[in-house]
Amino acid sequence: MSRAIVFDLFGVIALTQTPAAKRRIEDIAGVAPDALWDAYWALRKPYDAGQSSAEYWTAVADRLGVRFPAATIDALTAADLASWTNADPAMVSLVGELAGQGRRLGLLSNIIADLVPVFEERHRSWLAHFDALTYSCAIGVAKPDHRAFEIAAERLGVAPADCLFIDDTEVNVVAAREVGMRAEVFHSVDQIRALTT
Repeated sequence: MSRAIVFDLFGVIALTQTPAAKRRIEDIAGVAPDALWDAYWALRKPYDAGQSSAEYWTAVADRLGVRFPAATIDALTAADLASWTNADPAMVSLVGELAGQGRRLGLLSNIIADLVPVFEERHRSWLAHFDALTYSCAIGVAKPDHRAFEIAAERLGVAPADCLFIDDTEVNVVAAREVGMRAEVFHSVDQIRALTT
């Protein structure tokens, strides 16, 4: 049994953007949706690693060949933050179960700096079950950078080999394995329950 369990946040415990939330961002941006999302994801890594929201949305606008006024950037930032604040009740319950069993829990998330206080305020109760919260924006590197996994293990006081890592993205799972973690692509609550018993 692994000494520590390290969870990704978005796509595992937290829910991804709903279609309605994405349409809200599209309406504010006022550009072709396909081009918007291409730019949104292509430029996300520096944002996850600590870039400011204003810098990020300016870079998105530059890539799209448009200009977002300050008010539009503020609205895009607010809508984007709101789109990432929901959690899966079944996974939240499982986290509570694991903590109740005395399991050592860590979180390793690619997350933008502005979202951290918003998410923590909304989900303070179950985030308290984690022994270490490792955020890309705070450590200056994002998954799949090997250093992100090493820092997450260090903060839990264990070696990477002592960690089970769960993520919904294959490239991050592969990177975790490369640093010595046992790692699995997330599929369901039942899968995680089976992996942790």
